[in-house]
Amino acid sequence: MPTRSYIIYDADQPQAVSDLTHFDQRSTGQTLAGGDDWSIDFRKLRGGTSEGVEVVDLCSGPLTVSVLPTRGMGLWRGSIQDEWIGWDSPVWRPVHPQFVNLAARNGLGWLDGFNELLCRCGLSFNGPPGIDEGAKSPIESQLTLHGLIANKPAHSLEVTIDDAGEGRVAVTGVIDEATVFGPQLRLTSTVSVIPGRQEIEIEDTIENLAGSEAELELLYHINVGRPFLGAGSRLCAPVGEIAPRDGRAAEGIDEWDTYLGPTTGYSEQAYFMDLRNNPDRETSVLLANAAGDRGFRVRWSAATLPCFTVWKCTQDEADGYVTGLEPGTNYPNFKSFERDQGRVRRLSPGGGSYTTSISIGICTTTAAVDAERAAIAAIAGDKSPVIHTVPTHPYSPV
Repeated sequence: MPTRSYIIYDADQPQAVSDLTHFDQRSTGQTLAGGDDWSIDFRKLRGGTSEGVEVVDLCSGPLTVSVLPTRGMGLWRGSIQDEWIGWDSPVWRPVHPQFVNLAARNGLGWLDGFNELLCRCGLSFNGPPGIDEGAKSPIESQLTLHGLIANKPAHSLEVTIDDAGEGRVAVTGVIDEATVFGPQLRLTSTVSVIPGRQEIEIEDTIENLAGSEAELELLYHINVGRPFLGAGSRLCAPVGEIAPRDGRAAEGIDEWDTYLGPTTGYSEQAYFMDLRNNPDRETSVLLANAAGDRGFRVRWSAATLPCFTVWKCTQDEADGYVTGLEPGTNYPNFKSFERDQGRVRRLSPGGGSYTTSISIGICTTTAAVDAERAAIAAIAGDKSPVIHTVPTHPYSPV
């Protein structure tokens, strides 16, 4: 058969669990499948706040990425040629959602579980906490930082192996963000790699299961540290227009695309961008180290993720030296402001859906970095970007 499919578990159809899971799920790990240059592993973490967190490791040969079904199908970390992909968060290990109180710390409890290479912010809201006076009902009005989906576990998990064509290996998880008298959203997420390639692909579909219209906000918080981030690292992006989020970001607008080394006492800066795209509506950005021989590339469709945010947090290493490259349906402002700007998506009742896709590529040579820079330059064209030196409507509340 050209494609093999194996159900790891399905809460709705426990009788359908595949013989791929003949291994003891109480064990710490097991290789599910593999070839000469690829493999899929399933394991559960033990100890502390990581107890019970499930990990699926996808290996393409040169690249390995760890997917967390327990944490909204986020990407924990990766490795390539023995180099780390991710960042050193003060939250050292993945945290099981049962240990994350989103309402704690004045609505900032989301930070207690924040350590992934990629986590989703959404689905019904993201951005800062507060009371949304424009919510459809009181049950939807109290918002916490960056929403719920990153702390929701998958109830269905499936592995597919394409034995024909490119040989893609993938894991698909299904997660519900639902409540009585409120949103009923379902995320179906597929993370895949192709043997021999240094690339991770993600395709997500969000479906409204409710009998009434639902609001959607979705932002991909992609967090990058060394070896791509360091003193003199530079972000290459086809910017059409850029504005600082606030006064603090305005202080560094002239250096928005360059990075400091670890800086004690550094206060975060964020920039909101409208990026140019190619005729297929694709756009991409590249974070390259100062030497230009390591690069982290993100590519996506501007048709479904039109907003891009750069989060610069070059604080001390011990505090979490990191930058965020964040495509989204919206900017991470408070939801009511984003709604007023028309950036909150609406899903029709009874199955209305929204699909996005993202590709993360890793460059490990100067030639690969130069090629990505040239591709972005072609998207950018000859027109200079519009650079706002202060927070500007409609990017930020003024």
